[in-house]
Amino acid sequence: MAVRACGLIIYRRLQSAPSSKVAYGIEYLLLQTSYGAHHWTPPKGHVDPGEDDLQTAFWEMQEEAGLQASQLTLIEGYKKELHYPVRGKPKTVIYWLAEMKDCNTEIKLSEEHQAFQWMKLEDACKFAEYEDIQAMLKEVHQCMSSS
Repeated sequence: MAVRACGLIIYRRLQSAPSSKVAYGIEYLLLQTSYGAHHWTPPKGHVDPGEDDLQTAFWEMQEEAGLQASQLTLIEGYKKELHYPVRGKPKTVIYWLAEMKDCNTEIKLSEEHQAFQWMKLEDACKFAEYEDIQAMLKEVHQCMSSS
């Protein structure tokens, strides 16, 4: 059976960005794991039996980044499933998109992560070494640029 995880792509809009360039002032939140290869990803975690996918995404965000659901606006209509093998077993990760209401909100990491950074798309893609996460970030950015 596939391992299932859920998370949120969290972004913030910097106030200084010119309004004509919607995606210019957007930064994405990535967390660096404190285990393994110390990879960078959006906050996510495994779905426990009986848990709802979206609730898991919010729960993991709260646990890993110290954020409350009330501090975010969930962007309707965006949901992305990634499929890849982990240690020879299939894994499915579902991401939703959410915007920080206040771009100065403090991030409080759990022991699962050793660092966090708000990054522009280019840097986020460099830090997120996995191609599927890079593609997902670019897709999100493109959607925001065209809206």
